[in-house]
Amino acid sequence: MRPSIPLVALTLALSPLMVVHPVRVSGHSMEPALMDDDLRWALRTWASHRPRRGEIWVVEGPQGSSVKRVVGVPGDSVTWHGPDLWINGQWLGEPWVVHPEHNGAGQQACGNGYLVLGDNRPASQDGRAWGPVAMKAMRGRIL
Repeated sequence: MRPSIPLVALTLALSPLMVVHPVRVSGHSMEPALMDDDLRWALRTWASHRPRRGEIWVVEGPQGSSVKRVVGVPGDSVTWHGPDLWINGQWLGEPWVVHPEHNGAGQQACGNGYLVLGDNRPASQDGRAWGPVAMKAMRGRIL
């Protein structure tokens, strides 16, 4: 057998990983949509469209990679008070949030970035503390 045949076979077998990659969810910040230790697939950023509100993305945050939901896109102004979230002055109904944050208030202008939050707000370190993240911090869209 020629030495190049196994190399070609290995390359073909691994080529899908260039487009999608496995992601292990760590923590409780996205419950109930994603549970701790779930294994999901993410479409790499270069193969996906730009992040849209409501999508779940792998994000490179201050403490490393995490999985969060996009709530604010470039140009948005996001305001929260307790469990309520407003985008550009309009209330955002969030059916995915089962565990809302009942305390706290704040406002964040997205500028050129994306505001990402966990669905389980009391257990999430997210854009409320970090601020918006740049497009280069978006690592992949959860499928």
